Amino acid sequence: MSQCLSTTAITDTNNKIDKAEFILSQSFEPEETYVTHRFTDGLYIRQIYMKKGAKVVSKIHKTNHPFAILKGDVSVYSANEGVVRYRGPMFGITYPSTRRLLLVHEDTIWITFHPGKEKTPEEFEKRIIEPYTNPFIAQENLINTLLQ
Repeated sequence: MSQCLSTTAITDTNNKIDKAEFILSQSFEPEETYVTHRFTDGLYIRQIYMKKGAKVVSKIHKTNHPFAILKGDVSVYSANEGVVRYRGPMFGITYPSTRRLLLVHEDTIWITFHPGKEKTPEEFEKRIIEPYTNPFIAQENLINTLLQ
């Protein structure tokens, strides 16, 4: 994985992910994922369970942090690595500006670890997640609102 990517590479990848997310939102029902939050002294642990067949778009990460896949098989598209296939058990590092598009081939458990003093998932997200709205979905929502 590369830590330093050009703004152009990140923007190009995010544009592709935006388009894919929009198409998925038009073609499939939202995927059910199950998130568990745990806290220890100075550490937030976020576990997500994704069912086989799920198509998932991650948020944009502000920080570098470790992740582990306890079990599962997932294809991942990101600016850092292009398209890769992750099979658990494995671990890796997420770098700042990472956003991923995932296709889940087998039920998957993915865990991230975030150091910090925050006490709730919402407080952690303010620090570790970049606010972002998919412009294609926002535009569609605006058009639908205007047409009502």
